[in-house]
Amino acid sequence: MKILKLIICLLFGVMFINAGLDKFFHYNPVPPLTEAQMKIYAAFGEIGWLLPLVGIVEVIGGLLFIFPKTRALGAIIILPVLTGILIHNVYRDPSTTGICISGILFVINIWILIDNREKYKALVG
Repeated sequence: MKILKLIICLLFGVMFINAGLDKFFHYNPVPPLTEAQMKIYAAFGEIGWLLPLVGIVEVIGGLLFIFPKTRALGAIIILPVLTGILIHNVYRDPSTTGICISGILFVINIWILIDNREKYKALVG
């Protein structure tokens, strides 16, 4: 089980590192966008600091998620970004693939948060 968790967390972290770096270097192909998606991305373009901030959070969170000692912190850092991704895939881009991938990643993140709940007790009370 420990090896499986390490592999899952490694893949999770690499996915977020890749997504974060793509926000700076634009090396992944972009599929054709709908009219609503083009409006959303145009709005993101108007807020010039938003996508670089999300990219930095994804890279840092992904790196922290890979290593067991920092995994709890990485899970907290990734949670708001992953929540936004899941909500976007459900309401703005309802494709089965996007919802499945973001849903699986969300479940993995929740699993790691629950697995590390002892580390969060000092934060909550």
